[in-house]
Amino acid sequence: MPRKKISIPNKIEYLSILNEKSELDKKLDPDISDNLLLKLHRTMLLARKFDERLLSLQRQGRIGTFPPISGQEAAHLGAVAALRPTDWMVPAFRETAAEIWRGRTLESVIIYNNGYNEGAAIPEGRYDLPISVPVGSQILHAVGLGWAAKYRQKDDVAMAFFGDGATSEGDFHEGLNFAAVFQAPVVFVCQNNQWAISIPLAKQTRSKTLAQKALAYGMPGIQVDGNDILAVFAAAREAVERARSGGGPTLIECVTYRLMMHTTADDPKRYRTDKEVEQWKNRDPLPRFQNYLIRKGLLTEDKIAKAEAEVVQEIQEAVDRAEKQMKELGDPVHMFAHLYAAMPPYVEEQKKEFERELAELNKEADHG
Repeated sequence: MPRKKISIPNKIEYLSILNEKSELDKKLDPDISDNLLLKLHRTMLLARKFDERLLSLQRQGRIGTFPPISGQEAAHLGAVAALRPTDWMVPAFRETAAEIWRGRTLESVIIYNNGYNEGAAIPEGRYDLPISVPVGSQILHAVGLGWAAKYRQKDDVAMAFFGDGATSEGDFHEGLNFAAVFQAPVVFVCQNNQWAISIPLAKQTRSKTLAQKALAYGMPGIQVDGNDILAVFAAAREAVERARSGGGPTLIECVTYRLMMHTTADDPKRYRTDKEVEQWKNRDPLPRFQNYLIRKGLLTEDKIAKAEAEVVQEIQEAVDRAEKQMKELGDPVHMFAHLYAAMPPYVEEQKKEFERELAELNKEADHG
């Protein structure tokens, strides 16, 4: 029998609407209300200034190690803005802007990064999972949430965020395969920031794109300019609508860049050049979006300056509240509080024993 080509139904496209020079493809400009555009801008500005303040706090020893997000805000916000409040948002550990959009308080971020588990608590009524530090593990959780929504005949969608390094993990492949086979309503958002800590993308995969990995699992995939919030939103809205209408999952690869270090315990100068960083700073999503909004007549330089002053004040108030709250936190018994809906007897026994030991220690301290 002769060889013959197999037709693959889906192809990979690259989407860019607002390029690094703030030049707009008007034919592709998505229909976004003025109010939503301004909200996206304020949240992006807040996330950037908060990131800068967190770095200052860490260098002062007022919080612990954390992963900066500067440069990746468009990939966060363009994607998450396509969700409804009742959809699930499943972050990795570098999605602070998306978490703020979904209602996470700034003080909870500060408290978490000081090592208090109270900072990771999700209030009732928010359909979000806490951040996940193990690389790629949250992808399976998002698929489970999507499958559960479909099983219960609800039209909710789950959105999972992860980095390019996660595509080298088994959880990524298992998650995409399950979601495709069962047509679970999941949107997979890969933040391809070019580096898995110190490993460049070229040493992670031989694939020309990460989006093309979707084809192996029979789902649509698209690569977008991850520093173009308009392109990310357009791709995410299309993927969310497809998932909600029963069309199954989508993989979105957001090509972006981590302008800062992997975490504040990392020295990126050991593995990448200043020239590379400077090239990506010219593609910064924040001024690009601001120029777009100025040309639309929604912003002026004075309005940007006023917004900056407002978010800086908001951040300072959050820092003050967090540092006040942390003086009242730290009861180690709380480690037992959120493990089980109904605490098993053996854990209850451990908790009581721990409380007895603490009481003895406190008694000795009082008499010391």
